[in-house]
Amino acid sequence: SSTEKFPIRRSRRVKKHKRGLRSVRSEAQFQARLKAFFAGTSSSCKVRFFMTWISPLKAFGDRELLSVESLFKSHPEACLVIVSKSLDSVTGNKILRPFVNNGFRVIAIAPDFNYIFKDTLAETWFNRLKEGNVNPGEVSLGQNLSNLLRLALLYKFGGTYIDADVMVLKSFSKLRNTIGAQNFDVKTGKWSRLNNAVLIFDKKHPLLYKFIEEFALTFDGNKWGHNGPYLISRVVARVSGRPGYNFTVLPPSAFYPVDWRGIKSLFRRPRDEVHSKWLAKKMEQISKESFAVHLWNRQSRNLKVVKGSIVDSIISSCCIFCNT
Repeated sequence: SSTEKFPIRRSRRVKKHKRGLRSVRSEAQFQARLKAFFAGTSSSCKVRFFMTWISPLKAFGDRELLSVESLFKSHPEACLVIVSKSLDSVTGNKILRPFVNNGFRVIAIAPDFNYIFKDTLAETWFNRLKEGNVNPGEVSLGQNLSNLLRLALLYKFGGTYIDADVMVLKSFSKLRNTIGAQNFDVKTGKWSRLNNAVLIFDKKHPLLYKFIEEFALTFDGNKWGHNGPYLISRVVARVSGRPGYNFTVLPPSAFYPVDWRGIKSLFRRPRDEVHSKWLAKKMEQISKESFAVHLWNRQSRNLKVVKGSIVDSIISSCCIFCNT
């Protein structure tokens, strides 16, 4: 039950994460920095993007930087807020400086969870977590906080959220209140799974409210994906067709032209004629239909980009600092 205590495991897990759960900056600081960033860019900030980075700084590597490059290649006048404790540092600022020096608008700000979650059901859930009344479970708490952060940020400010392993291929400017399907059921002609690696929503959109509510009421830290992609799928299935929700579900080709099981194929060069034809057809589909490509870092992080592969081609087309 919601009031059940978890004395042995909880104390170990929660103690481990207590420092991370504290709001790093005061509410006034977080608010002021974000407000100043948006105000300073208001004349040319056509699109607001958000990323979250809960991992250590050393894990923010070339692939994540390429994601940022691809975002600005397609949206040179956008502004990007990376909500991250590790990137909001002297070293983090050095990593992002090439973008700033080239006129791109990007800032890393450590999260103030209290402020971001304020006046939503996320606030109640987070307070219970801090008090030790939520079992964080076996799945990384950072991953689950990222699942909640993206929803709360979009609810509070509106804009676009993308994961740091998403390569942006073209402008999102015509997309509004949009989610991407990860899988499509050929028999029924309907989506079978949605994903939360790309989310585009207006401020205080009712569907975001429902997502946050679902997170707070059904949180399970032991099931991978339960509080992320599966949550999005559950809620959308429930509200589809109901009045008051105005949103679009795009087909898998929009953001997930291959799912996690097939991502390796995009990193490889053609091995024979059949494979070569498949890759050519897939590249043509991505060029025509995809706004972005999710690289599924969990499955592809250790894969090398082979020259002549689809990922190699994507990187060449959407990098900014290609020869530096």
